[in-house]
Amino acid sequence: MTIIKSISLMGLEGIIIDVEVDVSNGFPAWEIVGLPDTTVKESKERIKTAIKNSCSNLLSKKYIINLSPANIKKEGSLLDLPIAIGILSEIGIIRKNRFIDYIIVGELSLNGNIRAVDGILAICLEVKKKKFKGIIIPKENEEEASLVCGLEIIAVSSINELINTLNKEIKKTKTRIDIINFKKENYEIDFSDINGQEDAKKGLEIAAAGRHNSLMVGTPGSGKTMMAKALPSILPRLTFEEILEVTKIYSIAGLLKKENKIVSTRPFRAPHHTITQMALIGGGKIPKMGEISLAHKGVLFLDELTEFKTGILELLREPIEEKKITISRANISLTFPCDFMLVAAMNPCPCGYLGSKTRKCTCTKKQIETYRAKLSGPFLDRIDIFVEVNSNTYNTSKIIENSSQISERIMKAQIIQADRYKKEDINFNSELNSKQLKRYCQINQKSKNILEKLLSNNVISIRSYFKIIKLARTIADLSNEEKISTEHILEAIHYKNIR
Repeated sequence: MTIIKSISLMGLEGIIIDVEVDVSNGFPAWEIVGLPDTTVKESKERIKTAIKNSCSNLLSKKYIINLSPANIKKEGSLLDLPIAIGILSEIGIIRKNRFIDYIIVGELSLNGNIRAVDGILAICLEVKKKKFKGIIIPKENEEEASLVCGLEIIAVSSINELINTLNKEIKKTKTRIDIINFKKENYEIDFSDINGQEDAKKGLEIAAAGRHNSLMVGTPGSGKTMMAKALPSILPRLTFEEILEVTKIYSIAGLLKKENKIVSTRPFRAPHHTITQMALIGGGKIPKMGEISLAHKGVLFLDELTEFKTGILELLREPIEEKKITISRANISLTFPCDFMLVAAMNPCPCGYLGSKTRKCTCTKKQIETYRAKLSGPFLDRIDIFVEVNSNTYNTSKIIENSSQISERIMKAQIIQADRYKKEDINFNSELNSKQLKRYCQINQKSKNILEKLLSNNVISIRSYFKIIKLARTIADLSNEEKISTEHILEAIHYKNIR
C-alpha cells in the first residue's frame, strides 16, 4: 500500500488528507472510499485515461483508494494527482518514498496534463504551517504559490514531467514574486472626474480615513454611484499581509484572473439588490463565502439600499460589528473574515426628488415614511456617516482635487492612527471599544454637554453617542490635531445627520 499526503480545504483552513492506495490481484474493480463527493468519484475515469495517455495502460486489477480521515467530506478535483501518483507508485513506475515529506495537489486532464486548482495560496500557507518540506502543484499555480516564502514548491505541467522529477533528484521551483514592484491599477473613476459635491466628497474622505461606514442619500443622477466607485482610488494600498489575506480568499472562491494571480488592490463589491442571503452572507451545505467576505479589506457597496430585503440588511448588523461571520451547519461550523467598509446609497423618497430644487417631489408623507421604514433603527445606528448628495453643485470654475491628493491626506491620518494604536489590537478609529475610547478620545465639557443633550432628548442612541466621538477623532486626525475640539464634534454631528 502507498500513502500520499494531500490536503482539503474547509473554509479557509486546510485538513491533511492521507490518500491510501492499494492495488491487488482479484476481480477488477475501482473504488474510492472516505466520503468523496461526485467530483472525486468521477476522478477514476480522468486518472485512468491520463495514465494511459502518459505512460502505461493499467492492468485489470483491484484498485482501492481510501481518503482519510473518512468522516470529512472531500470536494474538488485537486485529489486527482495524488491518487494517480499513488497508483503509479504501486505499479512500480515511480520510486516509493520520494514524496513522503511533500503535499501533492492537482487536477488531471485526459492527455496527462496537470491543470490548476483553486485555493492554492491557502493550501501552501497551511502546508507551511504544518511544517511539511514542500508541495507539488500544477505549473499554472506557480505564480500564486510563490507568494509563500520558506516552502519548497515543485511546479509541474504533466504526469510525465512529475514522474521524471520524482525518479530523479527533486528540484524546487525558485520563482518568487516581488510585491513591491506590483503597480497600482488604473482606476476607472478618479475623484477629479466628479465636479462639485464637495461636502459629499469630504464625508467619503473622512469615512476612508477612519474606516467608517457611510450612507449617501440623494436624488437620481446626483453622482452617488460614481463617488462610491471612485472610493477605492483614495484608499491606501494593501499591505503584504493584506495581499495574502485577500488573494487567499479570491483563490478559494476561484475568482483570480488568469493574467494576474495576485489581488494587489482593495476589493470593491457591488451586489445587486436581488441578491440572496446565501450569496451575500455565505452558506450552503458546506458553507462557502459570500459577498461580505469577498469585500474583506475593501468596500462593500449597496446601491438602492431600500430595495434590498429587510431581512438581508438585518443580517449585516453582526458582521459589521464583529468583522467576521460564523456559519453553522449540522456537522460543521466555519468562520470567514469580513472586515469591509460599508458604503450604501439610496434616494430620499420613492420618487427620488424630495428636497430637489429642480423637480417637485410627488410622494405623500405616508409613502415617504413607509419608504424610510424599510431601514431599521439598529441597522442605521451602524452607519457612521450620512452624506447628502445634491444634484445642483456643478461648478466649472473651481479646481478639483484628484484621488492622489485626497489619498495623501488619508494616508497621513492612518499613519497617525497606526502610531496611536500600536499597543492595541486595532488600526482605525472606527474599531475603538468603550475602554479605548475613554483613553484616546477625550473631549471638552462643551462637547460633552452637546452630546448629552442629544442623548437625553432621545435624538441619538448610546451607540451613536460613541460613534460621533470616533468620527470626531478621525476629523481631528485629518486636520493633524491631537485634541478633539468642539468644532470636530459639531462636524461629526453634521455627518451623523442629526436634525
